[in-house]
Amino acid sequence: MARKSATAAMIAVLLAAPAVAQAPRPQAADTSAPPATAVAQPPANPTKRGAGLTPNAERVVTIGAIDKRTGENRSFVGNPGQMFDFGALRVIVRTCETTPPWEQKLTGAFLLIDERIGRAAPKRIYSGWMFAESPSLHPLEHARYDIWVKSCTMRFPETGPDTVTAGSVGGAARGEAAKPSNAKKSAVTPSAEPN
Repeated sequence: MARKSATAAMIAVLLAAPAVAQAPRPQAADTSAPPATAVAQPPANPTKRGAGLTPNAERVVTIGAIDKRTGENRSFVGNPGQMFDFGALRVIVRTCETTPPWEQKLTGAFLLIDERIGRAAPKRIYSGWMFAESPSLHPLEHARYDIWVKSCTMRFPETGPDTVTAGSVGGAARGEAAKPSNAKKSAVTPSAEPN
């Protein structure tokens, strides 16, 4: 009986230990000075919001569409803000984004898709981001139609505050001969004898 109660006590301690470890520790009150309030300071060099980004009107998005019953397959090319009709669907492209060429490729578009059935008012069947690299992540689930993002074309600034152009650092760009390194050379290892 004593062994059961000791085991139960040990289990209770083990179960309570994580809760005790995560509980906030009381802190001693500091009465020496009133608490300082943080005041947001404006940035020293304010920049225009969205500077360097391609405006939506200059982006080009390509959307693919297929009618699974008839096999009709089309591509629509346009700018964000435009809409197109495909069968009973109306697709509105709100915006599109893509990563710069120096990052891993990721392309997406925010789409609104409405379905018109007969003379009834259109019904919104999809609203959200679709991604070209993983179309199954946020697919349009429709019995007859498939819609997917193929591409989004944007321009990116070629230079920025941290840009270093090739040949701009050091004397080699000015035609001076490169100096040999002063680094210690590693020990030479004897090569194996040929068989």
